[in-house]
Amino acid sequence: MLNNKNVLITGADGFIGSHLTEALVHQGYNVRAFVLYNSFNSWGWLDHCAPEIKGKFEVFAGDIRDPHGVKEAMKGCDVVLHLAALIAIPYSYHSPDTYVDTNVKGTLNVLQAARELGVKKIVHTSTSEVYGTARFVPITEEHPLQGQSPYSATKIAADQLAYSFYASFGLPVVIARPFNTYGPRQSARAVIPTIITQIANGKRQIKLGAVSPTRDFNFVQDTVAGFIAAMNSDHGLGEVVNLGSNFEISIGETALLIAEVMKTEIDIITDDLRLRPENSEVERLWADNSKAKKLFGFQPSYGNREGFKRGLAETAEWFMIPTNLLKYKAGIYNV
Repeated sequence: MLNNKNVLITGADGFIGSHLTEALVHQGYNVRAFVLYNSFNSWGWLDHCAPEIKGKFEVFAGDIRDPHGVKEAMKGCDVVLHLAALIAIPYSYHSPDTYVDTNVKGTLNVLQAARELGVKKIVHTSTSEVYGTARFVPITEEHPLQGQSPYSATKIAADQLAYSFYASFGLPVVIARPFNTYGPRQSARAVIPTIITQIANGKRQIKLGAVSPTRDFNFVQDTVAGFIAAMNSDHGLGEVVNLGSNFEISIGETALLIAEVMKTEIDIITDDLRLRPENSEVERLWADNSKAKKLFGFQPSYGNREGFKRGLAETAEWFMIPTNLLKYKAGIYNV
């Protein structure tokens, strides 16, 4: 166990990173939150974290693309949870160069600094998107990798870099591969917040892209629990480990389930702007999570249809709070 040790979280200002920061502070860890420097002095979602953890973690403002700043942030840390990344798939069609700089070079900076500083454990964040459209289900860690978008291609490269530092230098790296995470604070460019915010703003004709693809959705608290389990386990070094619910549902069914939870009826309208290029759309994702259970004792609390419905209800409840809903530009398609 690494309790009371010093933990660096990159991407701590983001959706999953902010929840992870809260959870680790609650559990008694000394957390240093690496946030993206900006002139507004914004710490992203950490500006809106739970009141009881405010002031109980250290903030380092920098840029994951800067090797000097990354190494400075990592000094004195025992473990690194590396979540910093550009993740929006549509924006990766527009600006792939920035994805290489952030996701590939940024990961290299983390690995190199960790190696030089003798960090005891690195948990590197992958994504289910690296699998592309499932060739078999449920998807095990042995599934082929398919870079169907510039985003997924850069995450494949980052994962391989992480593994190479384990194989070449014995760097203690675990590659955690979360499937689609959802929950409070998620960006409205993701499908579940897109649906919730449209309904919350009174829309009954909901604009979506493709509704036939399936996903394995994971409530953010389960994803956070998976990261913490990976961090504390003696197993999994040099390994890729799926963090998923082992439950598959289509985007269309998800929209109807959200409408049910929010006690309304909806019609789904296809918005061409939201469609991925045909060969880039990942049609099916469904996680085999048996390796995470075996290595880390990971067991999702929001698995299966009922668990998913419960997670959607908690997510919708958060978005329905007026001050939270106002943070989203629901009338605009977020690339």
